[in-house]
Amino acid sequence: MVRTERQSHRVGWRSVVLAVVLALVVWGVIRGLFFDVFFIPSGSMEPLLAPGDRIVVARTALDSAPVSRGEVVVFDGRGSFAPLDSGRGWFGDAVRGAAEWLGIVASDTVYVKRAVGVAGDHVRCCSPDGRLEVNGKALDEPYLYPGDQPSAEAFDVVVPEGRLWLLGDHRAESADSRSLLGAPGGGLVRTQTVIGRPVAIIWPLDRLGGLTADATQKDHQ
Repeated sequence: MVRTERQSHRVGWRSVVLAVVLALVVWGVIRGLFFDVFFIPSGSMEPLLAPGDRIVVARTALDSAPVSRGEVVVFDGRGSFAPLDSGRGWFGDAVRGAAEWLGIVASDTVYVKRAVGVAGDHVRCCSPDGRLEVNGKALDEPYLYPGDQPSAEAFDVVVPEGRLWLLGDHRAESADSRSLLGAPGGGLVRTQTVIGRPVAIIWPLDRLGGLTADATQKDHQ
C-alpha cells in the first residue's frame, strides 16, 4: 500500500514536470514563430508606450508585409544601437538571455521606434515651419510627445534599399537614428533586424489595450 502511494506520487510529479516542460516548449515555439512579449524600459516612445509597459509583438514576414512609413517596429539593435559583442561572454549571454526570456529583466539589445523613413525616402529636418520633411513634404506627426520639437538636431538623409530611419515619439528623450549620425551606417537600421510590430499592451492592467493600425494611440479595453 505504501509502495503504491509512493509510486502514485512519483507518477503525479512526473506528470506535473512533463506538463510544465511541454508548456514551456509550446510557449517557446509561439514566441519564436508568431508572437513575443517585450518590456518597455524607457520613455522614448511616450505617449504611445510608457516605461514599464509589456507589449505583445506580432512576428511578421517582411517579404509579404514590408514596413511602411509611420509604423512602429520592434527590432534587434545589435550592430547599430547596441554592440554586436555584449562583453559578457557566452555564459553571461546565456544567463541574460534566459532572464530576458522569462521577463525578469528588459532586453538591452531590443528596441522599439517609429519608421519615419523607408527605402527611397529623403528625410530631413527641418522645414521652414519646424517640421520634418519626407520627400519634400512637411510631415504631420500627431503621435509626438506633447511639447516636443520634431527634432532638435538637423539631419538630411536618403534611405537606401533595405534600411529604415527610426525615431522615437518622445524626441527629447529618444536615442534613435539621429544619435548615430556620423557612425558607421549613419543611423540607418537594416530591415532584416525587424522582429515585428507591437499589437497590444498587456501590462500594467490600467494600460491594457490594443494598438491602432497606425499605432498613433492605444485602444483601451
